[in-house]
Amino acid sequence: MLFQIKSYLKFLWHSKNEHAVHSPFVFTLITKCFYDRKPKPEYLVLKEYRQTLLENRNTIEVTDFGAGSKVFKSNKREISRIAKTAGITQNRAELLFRVTAYFQPDTILEIGTSLGLATASLALGSQNAGSKAQITTLEGCPETTKIAQEQLEKFGLTNVNSVVTEFSIYLEKEDASRNREHFSLIYFDGNHQKQATLGYFDLLLPTITNDSVWVFDDIHWSPAMEDAWETIKKHPKVTVTIDTFQWGFVFFRQEQPKEHFIIRV
Repeated sequence: MLFQIKSYLKFLWHSKNEHAVHSPFVFTLITKCFYDRKPKPEYLVLKEYRQTLLENRNTIEVTDFGAGSKVFKSNKREISRIAKTAGITQNRAELLFRVTAYFQPDTILEIGTSLGLATASLALGSQNAGSKAQITTLEGCPETTKIAQEQLEKFGLTNVNSVVTEFSIYLEKEDASRNREHFSLIYFDGNHQKQATLGYFDLLLPTITNDSVWVFDDIHWSPAMEDAWETIKKHPKVTVTIDTFQWGFVFFRQEQPKEHFIIRV
């Protein structure tokens, strides 16, 4: 916790808003998407999705292949507590919705479904853009996947393919078969460890196009995750990154000069 506080204070010191951005691509993204404060009817759906989970007092046995939890001491967890402490916040759910609607991806990969709070944002965002992108979401825990599937079906979000798998096994299998899907947008919210994060990055690099959008969650989770973020920023195929503290946005636009932004959202 102390590390994250120090990291956030450092972020605040270095972060800027749109007035310090001279890249037209990033300026437009910030002003038209990040800072879009207009209410959306989809926000009410996201709130209702969250509320039904917060009211769910059932307990499930969680299978965790990642970095573990900083809150839970046992794998037997109440669904309402998972939604409250481990799920994406309402503000970030709304931002992820706006990002998806803004970029209008045709295919989306989510690494780490959990209870589907972020999945719902991705699904609603693609519907808002009119594309209704096909979403593949990966989760290692069958119990949380079951809850997420029930929730998504309840809210009519049918463009989601849920896969129960260890992330690296799925990605390595796709790589070996040379039949990997194209993903316009990838949301990384699974294993918050440096080696795993960089492994997913390397395995998915062959899928990138000039318009690919990658979003990494919890880039300041730990010193190791900050190291992973710095490694990603330096990769020669990465041209633009945006650090919003909670998330790291990665772009591969060849026409852009290599620039790194730290933006308050």
